Amino acid sequence: METYLTFMLIRFGLIAGGLVVLGLIAFGVALALKRRGHGDRVRDGVAKAARFAGRALDDRRSTGARRGGGLGSTLAREALRRVDRR
Repeated sequence: METYLTFMLIRFGLIAGGLVVLGLIAFGVALALKRRGHGDRVRDGVAKAARFAGRALDDRRSTGARRGGGLGSTLAREALRRVDRR
């Protein structure tokens, strides 16, 4: 039992550490873009993503969906659609 708990603690630590690293990378990219004068584009992109995430959550709540692709895959799908349009 103790070995299992140790394994779970290590797993949690790795996941939390990975999320912290991803957050720092995203912050660094946003800061670099702001310094180069692209702050407005970053702000607009984040605002669009937040609006889309809000709409996706509203749609999921209104249909009562409990399982499915999830918000992450929905956002990824929409990002790919927008990239394909360009």
